Amino acid sequence: MSHTPTDEQAAIIEAARTGDDLTIEAGAGTGKTSTLKMLARDRANRRGAYLAYNKSIATDAAKEFPSSVTCKTAHSFAYGAVGRQYAHRLNGPRIPARQAAIILGLNEPVKLGETMLAPQQLARLVGETVQRFCYSDDREVQRMHVPLVNGLDRPGQAELAKYLIPIAQKAWDTDLTQLDGRLRFTHDMYLKMWILADPVIHADYVLLDEAQDSNPAVAGLVSRQPAQRILVGDRAQAIYGWRGATDAMASFDGRRFQLSQSFRFGPAVAAEANKWLSLLETPLRLTGYDRIPSRVGPVDEPDAILCRSNGGAVLRVMDAIDQGRRVALVGGGTDIRRMAEAAQRLQAKLPTDHPELFAFQSWAEVQEYVEHDASGSDLRVFVRLIDKHGTREVIRVCDALVDEDRADVVVSTAHKAKGREWGSVLIADDFPEPRQQEDGTHRIAEDEAMLAYVAVTRAQRQLDRYGLAWIDRYAGPAGAAPVPPAPRWPESAIMPDAPDPIDAGGGEIVDCRRCGCTENSPCPGGCQWATDEEQIAAGLEPMHGDLCMACLPGIVEREQERAAADQKSRCNCFLCNPAIRATWPAPLPAGASRG
Repeated sequence: MSHTPTDEQAAIIEAARTGDDLTIEAGAGTGKTSTLKMLARDRANRRGAYLAYNKSIATDAAKEFPSSVTCKTAHSFAYGAVGRQYAHRLNGPRIPARQAAIILGLNEPVKLGETMLAPQQLARLVGETVQRFCYSDDREVQRMHVPLVNGLDRPGQAELAKYLIPIAQKAWDTDLTQLDGRLRFTHDMYLKMWILADPVIHADYVLLDEAQDSNPAVAGLVSRQPAQRILVGDRAQAIYGWRGATDAMASFDGRRFQLSQSFRFGPAVAAEANKWLSLLETPLRLTGYDRIPSRVGPVDEPDAILCRSNGGAVLRVMDAIDQGRRVALVGGGTDIRRMAEAAQRLQAKLPTDHPELFAFQSWAEVQEYVEHDASGSDLRVFVRLIDKHGTREVIRVCDALVDEDRADVVVSTAHKAKGREWGSVLIADDFPEPRQQEDGTHRIAEDEAMLAYVAVTRAQRQLDRYGLAWIDRYAGPAGAAPVPPAPRWPESAIMPDAPDPIDAGGGEIVDCRRCGCTENSPCPGGCQWATDEEQIAAGLEPMHGDLCMACLPGIVEREQERAAADQKSRCNCFLCNPAIRATWPAPLPAGASRG
């Protein structure tokens, strides 16, 4: 069914007819995809290429766009041209750093100033360097691709770069680009090979969706196309900087348009979203759809619970199951269950054929791997969950998960919720409140403000902003000067393979979950990191994430205040008091309700 375009949509369609390059700033729920489909149908006699952010979006777009438009991801374009030759190397086993060091010929430690780097540490740094190179639009490995190492001064870092660059370049030239290479091969590598060949996408116009989250390699590919280029996205939703994404819209030289009329939610939710847009100092302001009645306030039984971290999401799943609710976890629990079963075997020092873990002989090896090897950072949350709750509890939770269409509640991280929407949404309490600076002001990290904007704009009718209600203390009334967001860290400090700010260990750059300081930036706590044990001793759940010692007292004080408030507002039965509930060995019976 066709719809009459809004004035904003009509202006974009008219501008596209001129053949000019366009940049479209599309706010949350403003009909971005509908606008692109209108544009494509208006130009049905012209060949188009739609570069989708992920495979599911590309699949859906292929069903809805006219046949004149090819809908694929950049990886899909690259796979057809290059990647299929490397299919046998994809999804190979994890290679521990010590084995990668042997392949790379790194047999001896290297001393840089007072810092000694072992072969496995050097191998890890080579892997990170190559990954950053793949994300970049550069043709050769350069100094900017070499990650920073704690404890090294500028001369030491320069010496490290001089040492690593030729090794990383050789790894790329003689192993990773070869059909018979032995180092771990990823999808980003064949994409990089394709882009380095300067391909031309055969189309009259190219649509780059979610342009704010494109990595420099894909953004560069689009910028070099001879066709008309149309970039669309929401710069306030650029939440994937941790994996190398950059905002291609910021520097693209095209005529600029915006979509501000949201069709997802009503005025109340739009007003909440605009607080975060004001904070981010973007000119875009959303207008809620007046035909959708929406409200911001407490929600007793939300359709979805959105969390800041993976650990927070699993804990919310556990709580909901203990309350007798049917729970779905975005992304599902099958993979987590299989890994928990593999962990059981490794804990018993038995071999496992799990593709992620079969290279390890014991659970202790896995623990060492995730704490000291950057390539294992994506496993770290899982390992900590196993260590804290045990494999049986994780398996129990996974077995209790249901499909979304049967769930009483859906739990997700804010990252995974991007692109989704629910009737009612509860914001969980693991979103960090900004820390007071020495001058008495507060600065909210830009990426945290963007993630909050994504979270609140998932709600259609009801938004319980519980975990982000603190925004009112900083955003001020309409028209007031917003709290400036903290500047982003330089690109060299971004960990592209880390799903959350984490203590990567082994000389990594790490971000404090609360204030965002790194071990290489000024911090009143001297950036001495509070371990899980230190957080537990202070009365915190270690799932708060990694904290510098300067932030630990503030977190403790906030949690004590919250606990006191909860004590006043809730009864003290075992159903309502988590401290008492934790002492009960069995989950709550099905159908149990709050006392």
